[in-house]
Amino acid sequence: MDLADLLNHAERIALDAGRAIMAVYARGFTVEEKDDQSPLTEADQAAHDLIVAGLEALPDDIPVLSEEDVEGFPGSDSRGRYWLVDPLDGTREFIKRNGEFTVNIALIEQGRPVLGVVVAPALGVSYLAAEGVGAVKVGEDGKRRAIRVSDTPASGTPWRVVGSRSHPSAETAAWLDALGPHELVTMGSSLKLCLVAEGAADVYPRLGPTCLWDTGAAQAVVEQAGGRVETLQGEPLSYATPGETRNPHFIVWGNRE
Repeated sequence: MDLADLLNHAERIALDAGRAIMAVYARGFTVEEKDDQSPLTEADQAAHDLIVAGLEALPDDIPVLSEEDVEGFPGSDSRGRYWLVDPLDGTREFIKRNGEFTVNIALIEQGRPVLGVVVAPALGVSYLAAEGVGAVKVGEDGKRRAIRVSDTPASGTPWRVVGSRSHPSAETAAWLDALGPHELVTMGSSLKLCLVAEGAADVYPRLGPTCLWDTGAAQAVVEQAGGRVETLQGEPLSYATPGETRNPHFIVWGNRE
């Protein structure tokens, strides 16, 4: 199965998971706390179960690494591939009921995200990308349009910066001071990367904790839209060692040519 076919299947599975999440969202839910003190709801688990079952039913036998079952991940396949899943990214935003949460499904190959699906079920939008396919946004009307990162702001024009709604940091504030004039918009979940991908923001600095599943799908979208997701050393954010699930600090850039 080629990447275009896999992208279609991943989109369908993510949309199904989004509907399961919204069913819980509509009727109310309880909140538990995981060992790392991050919140967990039944929507996280329902989406996880649905996504894993959907991906494992595909003809390609590709292992799945999900936030909700890290211990069950057997490692990448002989081609260095694995599915990387966050069934409900932005659980804090889900609990706050502000709509800024997503379903993230990425395909990693040789340490790189080559396919990504980001579905925001409460907002009715999706972002899809794969190598050889490009990047698109699916709007509330169901229409698909190709997306592209913005050019670097002209001299004297403030940078449009997107930042974390739930995880601000002193390091980020210092980085923004060094950047210079800017306008800051806060957002939850992987939608921050997607805003850069569609040209609605110029840069997203993340100088705080994230995990592989928080970024993989949206990184594929950013890169296929012409942007970059880089560590502070200027290297692409890598997924080559999934045993280490924590990301280094990184910056998401639009077009810096």
